[in-house]
Amino acid sequence: MNQTVFVSNRLTVSVQKGAEGLKLVPSVGGLATGLSSVSTGDRPPLWVGWSGVAQEDLPEEEHQLIREQLQRDHNAIEVPLSQEEMDLFYSGFCNDTIWPLFHYFPTFTEYVSKTWKAYQEINQRFFDVLADVMEDDATVWVHDYQLMLLPGLIKKKFPHAQVGFFLHIPFPSFEMFRLLPSREAILEGLLGADLIGFHTYDYARHFLSSVRRLLGFDHSMGIIRTRNRAVKVDVFPMGIDWNRFLSAGELPAVKEVRSMIDLRYAGQKLILSVDRLDYSKGIPTRIRAFRRLLEEYPEYVGTATLLIIVSPSRESVPRYMELKREVDELVSDINGRLSTLNWVPIHYQYQTASFEELSALYRRADVLLVTPLRDGMNLIAKEYLAARTDEQGVLVLSETAGVARELSEAILVNPSDLDGIADAINTALKQAREEQTHNMKAMRNRLQRLTVQYWAQEFLDKLAEMKQLQAEHRAKPMDDEAIAHLSRRWKASKSALLLLDYDGTLMRFRSKPHQAEPDEELHALITDLNQLSGVQVVISSGRDRSNLQEWFPNDSLALGAGHGAWIRDPGKEWQAATVQVPVWKEMVTPIMERMVDRTPGSFLEEKDFSLAWHYRNSEPELANVRLAELRETLISLTNNLELSVLDGNRVLEVKPANIHKGRVVHHFAEQGPWDLIIAIGDDATDEYMFAALPEGSVSIKVGVGATDALYSIDGVEEVHRLLRKLAGSA
Repeated sequence: MNQTVFVSNRLTVSVQKGAEGLKLVPSVGGLATGLSSVSTGDRPPLWVGWSGVAQEDLPEEEHQLIREQLQRDHNAIEVPLSQEEMDLFYSGFCNDTIWPLFHYFPTFTEYVSKTWKAYQEINQRFFDVLADVMEDDATVWVHDYQLMLLPGLIKKKFPHAQVGFFLHIPFPSFEMFRLLPSREAILEGLLGADLIGFHTYDYARHFLSSVRRLLGFDHSMGIIRTRNRAVKVDVFPMGIDWNRFLSAGELPAVKEVRSMIDLRYAGQKLILSVDRLDYSKGIPTRIRAFRRLLEEYPEYVGTATLLIIVSPSRESVPRYMELKREVDELVSDINGRLSTLNWVPIHYQYQTASFEELSALYRRADVLLVTPLRDGMNLIAKEYLAARTDEQGVLVLSETAGVARELSEAILVNPSDLDGIADAINTALKQAREEQTHNMKAMRNRLQRLTVQYWAQEFLDKLAEMKQLQAEHRAKPMDDEAIAHLSRRWKASKSALLLLDYDGTLMRFRSKPHQAEPDEELHALITDLNQLSGVQVVISSGRDRSNLQEWFPNDSLALGAGHGAWIRDPGKEWQAATVQVPVWKEMVTPIMERMVDRTPGSFLEEKDFSLAWHYRNSEPELANVRLAELRETLISLTNNLELSVLDGNRVLEVKPANIHKGRVVHHFAEQGPWDLIIAIGDDATDEYMFAALPEGSVSIKVGVGATDALYSIDGVEEVHRLLRKLAGSA
């Protein structure tokens, strides 16, 4: 079975140093548990990540002991990092830039070029360590926002590896994500993965929108067509180790803690809040909402207690210090004003609770209050549901937590609405036992199937399926070996025909078509190729003949314009295809003009024998709606007119059915014999060219998609590299 590698910022073991020396203690958590359960055949998965110990914190001999023990006992490889690197990479870019921006706190977001550089360097460091141990066809699963550049690095060096990526935090809307200066680099890095997973549909939708708007890659049913591959984007809500929390109530340690809790909160309604100290969790708002509850519903004074457990986090960071101070002061103020001799409204615990404590508290709490301002998933809510084997208790849940998409039976609240949260707590405390049971059963039945083990196995199964899916969306990659083979054939040929599309093949797309004029470098490259002995270069484009004539006045160059409507042999005049007088334009033009009016940024281009609606500069989601509408209208209208409706790259074109690039191929192929014919193009209009090629020809598609081409190539830059290779090898 192929090698399986899991990569995360931290390994699933932590290093502890005591009187007996160094010890590696396995982590107990969702990710570690889920991934340890997946089926990888007879080869255990390899882990790659940081050990949690900075390089300078221990002597080199102790680091060597850690590395040896990690590899021997845990099949893990350490990525060495210094404290300074972690400060810039993790505390800097990850937690001062990505974390606040992705959680919708743009005013907290810092953009520092030094930390971005560190992020790039550490992602490269992870790759360097990974590259030393991974196999060419390995399955690699990369985790979370610390390593968003890593998939691209892996795929570039290991194109045959299956690469998955999962984001454990929210992916923000385009309007938020666009604020990130490194936005394109982040997206390019993520698109190195074959499968990209998110907790919710909203996060996936936001990602697809950003990819379309910033990189121009469209998608269909969650499949993004990048320059050289198909990438699947899907939703995998992460679960918990259900059985662990389900059975914890029988543990002696949990029973002991439960007895103490029952004694302490006897006669009280217990409202539980468990969180890490972070501004995204909405802890101050939660406390104020409890104060509002006591003000609006005085019957809870003396009878309801809020227990807040806050795990310390980033205590030396000023913003977190301020948050801690705010929470301390709020708790102190409320307790100081409302406490009685026998009752304190808020019990505040600033320390991490143990598994046994949480298990006991979940079983006792009448209400679990989970109201983050923004949260990727929030597994606390799921743990509470698993622990409630008595099917009692009520979950008050923020509608902006990822888990809310799965738990519609909870009481959902706006996490910024103090009155709304207070009212929700009141509703929860008064909810009838029968209703509690009904809601608990529904949520528990759903979640007990969607465990963390199920989540992990489903992701890897989908990743394995991507091989077949990608095979349907790509030709054989034009890699270095294929280029070398083609160069040998080219050099051995005494006569060669080279058919080249223009936009998207020789020149990148521009927002306005007239801006795509060839530069001196491209002119020189085409001239060098065309001057080779026995070589005829043909530029076959959908552009108008006047456009091509102006850009390529060299009489020795052959041209095909308007998708084959016009052909110019070297040294001769343009010849038109034999087509009907385009009276159909009078009927079609008003329809397409109305679509221009309804789609800001689009425009209509009239050519000799066709009409083209360009929508590259339009708002993508609106353009996609209008595109479907226009396409359906035109197809139904032109059924009996012998017209074709063609989808190009951000353009929809109507033309006579007998005009296509296959005419250009036939015209010049008949002037042979040719020892070698090569055709290169990027969109659906070039498929006519590929289909018309005689046997033995070499067809190359730029980008991905269903194609008749033998090979695929990444983009315009790679096309230029290939052509330079041919120009220098004849």
